[in-house]
Amino acid sequence: MSESIKRVVLAYSGGLDTSVILKWLQVTYGCEVVTFTADLGQGEELEPARAKAELMGIKPEHIYIDDVREEFVRDFVFPMMRANARYEGDYLLGTSIARPLISKRLVEIAKEVGADAVAHGATGKGNDQVRFELSAYALNPDIKVIAPWREWDLTSRTALIDFAEKNQIPVPKDKRGESPFSTDANLLHTSSEGKVLEDPWEETPDYVYSRTVDPEDAPDTPEYITIDFEKGDGVALNGQAMSPATLLAALNDLGRKHGIGRLDLVENRFVGMKSRGMYETPGGEIYARAHRGIESITLDRGAAHLKDELMPKYAELIYNGFWFAPEREMLQAAIDHSQTNVTGTVRLKLYKGNASVVGRKSPFSLYSERHVTFEDDAGAYDQKDAAGFIKLNALRLKLLAKQGQ
Repeated sequence: MSESIKRVVLAYSGGLDTSVILKWLQVTYGCEVVTFTADLGQGEELEPARAKAELMGIKPEHIYIDDVREEFVRDFVFPMMRANARYEGDYLLGTSIARPLISKRLVEIAKEVGADAVAHGATGKGNDQVRFELSAYALNPDIKVIAPWREWDLTSRTALIDFAEKNQIPVPKDKRGESPFSTDANLLHTSSEGKVLEDPWEETPDYVYSRTVDPEDAPDTPEYITIDFEKGDGVALNGQAMSPATLLAALNDLGRKHGIGRLDLVENRFVGMKSRGMYETPGGEIYARAHRGIESITLDRGAAHLKDELMPKYAELIYNGFWFAPEREMLQAAIDHSQTNVTGTVRLKLYKGNASVVGRKSPFSLYSERHVTFEDDAGAYDQKDAAGFIKLNALRLKLLAKQGQ
């Protein structure tokens, strides 16, 4: 086994788990390790990961720390938001949508450095192992993926720390105790799960929240904002043009301030079990509501309803790790076509945990005030036409009713 792997690219955070994995790969496979750390906007200083990798003998030219924030939002988050995707009706897929990008870079770096394997730190119980590996195989069917949590016998935090100490891997004091919960963060969201969150009956403790103020403590005065869209993508906040990542970051600040985007969810993992997690998606929640707001006046009823029917399947594909699968790409093509005229401005009211659409306008608006007015419509709509419409739709109901008499 060890002879078949000469060089491996590891998705590396610099934390305890991936540092142990780095050393374990060197010991178990006798291979050279290349580290990749993605700046997805998680809000952490990433240079310590470089120092940690160097300390563990990784060559400077084999330490990759890439700022992928713009690519993340532009090529992954925004396309997903065009679909209004929410897994099981609630989850905005913050973790799920980041994994294909990380896998993409792992495979690209593996090609650059001539590595014959990639490795990740996802456990054998969760969804991330599936997402990382399906994406990697879709991009390079010959790549080998190493998942240490499915191979080693380090089954507890104590075992990880013991391994670290035996191999001179620094362990910060705050990492020596049992973590009360685990987190994952990027520019779109922060997720927390495990330990204190495992009992679905118990309310999430206040100290778990890191991205939003308690809605009860949010400002007592509402704040109004506008978001401009072009072809389904946000392009400006309050009239100021912004790049995708800059726009999402600005919305995150607003969402934090007003306590928007908290979600306590029990979800169905792809591997079969239910899990309870707490998600904070402040900017994403505001953006998602705004996008539906502009669609409400620019999408035809048939297109809008079909999109809503396709959405659960699309969201499930992302959640389950099929971003690079042909069926997701097929759905994306249909969704993107629907966004041709999704252009205009949405006004939202932010107040104590809520982001409410209170105004929308578009040069492609399908809303006709002449047709819906309760005042004189100047002949735009003949109300007598409704009688025949109702009779035709009632015909089968009448026949069924007579049959049952």
